[in-house]
Amino acid sequence: MASVKDFSVEEKLVNLLRLQKIDSKLDEIQVLKGELPMEVSDLEDEIQGLTARQTRIEEEINGISEFIEGKKNAIKESEALVAKYEKQSENVKNNREFEAINKEVEMQQLEVKLCEKHIRDANEELAEKVKQLENAKKLVSVKEGVLNHKKGELEKIIADTVKEETELNAFSADARAHIDERLIYSYDRIRNSYRNGLAVVAVERDACGGCFNSIPPQRQSEIRLHKKIIVCENCGRILVDADLNDSVEAK
Repeated sequence: MASVKDFSVEEKLVNLLRLQKIDSKLDEIQVLKGELPMEVSDLEDEIQGLTARQTRIEEEINGISEFIEGKKNAIKESEALVAKYEKQSENVKNNREFEAINKEVEMQQLEVKLCEKHIRDANEELAEKVKQLENAKKLVSVKEGVLNHKKGELEKIIADTVKEETELNAFSADARAHIDERLIYSYDRIRNSYRNGLAVVAVERDACGGCFNSIPPQRQSEIRLHKKIIVCENCGRILVDADLNDSVEAK
């Protein structure tokens, strides 16, 4: 079997043109998918972030609830001490003991009021956190709905095009195997320079099929001879004649 370097210029042009037509069809499939793959990925990242935020809010709610429960227990302890001190006050023997017990009662009553204030403040914060959690859950639900819809669209396109895309990728690999590395490098460089991905174009109406710059008659004659690879002096794309372009298929 002949190696790549043994191919004639015309054979190289045919292989380049074939590769271009294959890649253009693959580009069409990507256009059909549009921004869906990126949108799906972005939505998945966003939902992950929202879910993490939801988890943090739930942890904060649990922490506030535990704080409130702790203060309620502290109130019960203080009330129990007040009851204990009031009972002790019935058996005091002097004013000094009475004042000491009263001081302890006042301290525990003050502790109860302080705990009650903490509970009120915590309940306000808890209500705000519960509201935030409800909003976070709604937002996650909405985003998951959008994600499922986008995934459904993308999966349908993939299902409809998977066979064609697989075949085209195989054709692309075969075409590349018949082009030397230098030409492949040039082809990829040119192709990546333009949004439409066109590196090999036909001369149409005496102009470059990529940038539409006029091609002189003498230059067109050289292109039709297939004796050397000729590029557009304006955009750098590889030029082929219309007849060759029409004869090559993406297979």
